[in-house]
Amino acid sequence: MSQFHATTILSVRRGQQVAIAGDGQVTVGSVVAKADAVKVRRLDQLGAEGAGVLLGFAGAAADAFALLERFEARLKESPANIKKAAIELAKQWRTDRVLRRLESLIVVADQSCSLLVSGSGEVIEPSDGILGIGSGGDYATAAARALVQHTEQSPELVVRHAMDVAGQMCIYSNTNLTVLTL
Repeated sequence: MSQFHATTILSVRRGQQVAIAGDGQVTVGSVVAKADAVKVRRLDQLGAEGAGVLLGFAGAAADAFALLERFEARLKESPANIKKAAIELAKQWRTDRVLRRLESLIVVADQSCSLLVSGSGEVIEPSDGILGIGSGGDYATAAARALVQHTEQSPELVVRHAMDVAGQMCIYSNTNLTVLTL
């Protein structure tokens, strides 16, 4: 079976403004299987101050959807507290036999914080407010850090420009973006 490579996700925060972007590429082996996949979502009325929660995922789509459903359920148990919901999801993901096999990474953000959640039990809040995952995540993160350090661009513009850089460098990424903001 050919190896799947899918999607670059980037989240950038400046104060209470946050943007998340996902490219649309899904690659199977050396073939682009889909160029316009959407792997970012908004959960309205959940998160800090009811402004919503932004989510992005990289990895196996079916696995990610299973995790996103569980995250949303955890968030409804603890409204406006994505840290608690993320920790509870990570604990469940790490200890449940079925969930342990899921291969995906999730980025979640609301107006108060941004987090990376992994199946190994990690819940990471970046000190600089920038998170990149997926095939081109490292490229996007590096470009975003340079833009944040040397410009006054909004998080939306930073993710757009940084994802453009990743799309030009990573063969498993493209520049067909979906961008969400809070």
